[in-house]
Amino acid sequence: MKPLAFTCGDPAGVGPEIIAAWLLAHPAEAAGIAVIGPARWLETLPAGPQKVAVGLEDYIAAPGQPDGDGALVAWAAMERAAQGVLAGEFSGVVTAPVSKERLAAIGYPFPGQTEFFAAHWQGDPVMCFCGGRLRVALATWHIPLHQVGRALGPHLLHRTVAAAAELARAEGIAVPRIGVCGLNPHAGEGGLLGYEEKDFINPALEHLRPEFPGLSLCQPGDTLFARALRGEFDVIVALYHDQGLAPLKTVDFDEAVNVTLGLPFVRTSPDHGTAFGIAGRGQARATSFTNAVTVARRLIATRPSPSL
Repeated sequence: MKPLAFTCGDPAGVGPEIIAAWLLAHPAEAAGIAVIGPARWLETLPAGPQKVAVGLEDYIAAPGQPDGDGALVAWAAMERAAQGVLAGEFSGVVTAPVSKERLAAIGYPFPGQTEFFAAHWQGDPVMCFCGGRLRVALATWHIPLHQVGRALGPHLLHRTVAAAAELARAEGIAVPRIGVCGLNPHAGEGGLLGYEEKDFINPALEHLRPEFPGLSLCQPGDTLFARALRGEFDVIVALYHDQGLAPLKTVDFDEAVNVTLGLPFVRTSPDHGTAFGIAGRGQARATSFTNAVTVARRLIATRPSPSL
């Protein structure tokens, strides 16, 4: 079995300590892990995992004090993980959090890690979340709100619904009940509060129903998440970033996992940031990272082997 790669994230954030906590809590599983990060930090980790050094040999991060060298380490760890998966060295990747601001300052050309892996693995990524009480797939993510309506074409809706279905099927749900949020208040109210649902979103969803029999048409977003929590839906498709993540983080802040689907390989991450303010203080919780490892392994086990 190929090892699952862990990237260190920004070394000044909480990534290194939650990885160390996971290894200490799961010693019997450590042999199936490859940890990628700066050499001096790798020396502090318990025995068991494969250790893959990147960045400056003598680099030591100061918790809570991010710098340019740390951003270079985070970038190098992503590069090593992506190439290792392509080479058949790793089965998938769990990424610790990075600082988008620090990466941008050193010339990193992507908005986030999702876009990085999409570019390296050549696919159409879908950002999904699970691990707690809700499962959510986002049709759009890092774009301004005024661009969302124009982005919602048939291809985008199809791959988002397909990713939502895969997310639920990986947990044993054969015919997922997929609820789709409307774009406008009350899902457009039949065209009175917006035309997008009536004119092109619902027709596109109707076209997908033979392939996804549990798929709904657009539902009012203000009640759909409550209905999912009551058990009416297995997974939700949200049409823009905050529509999906505001309710998700309200109920699943410590448990949620970011899952990149739509690519030939598996990448997951904890659904939180670098948390520089608490790094090194022993306050970081590893729950989301632990869930990210569990979800990655489940997806690797249930999806067919990629052919590139």
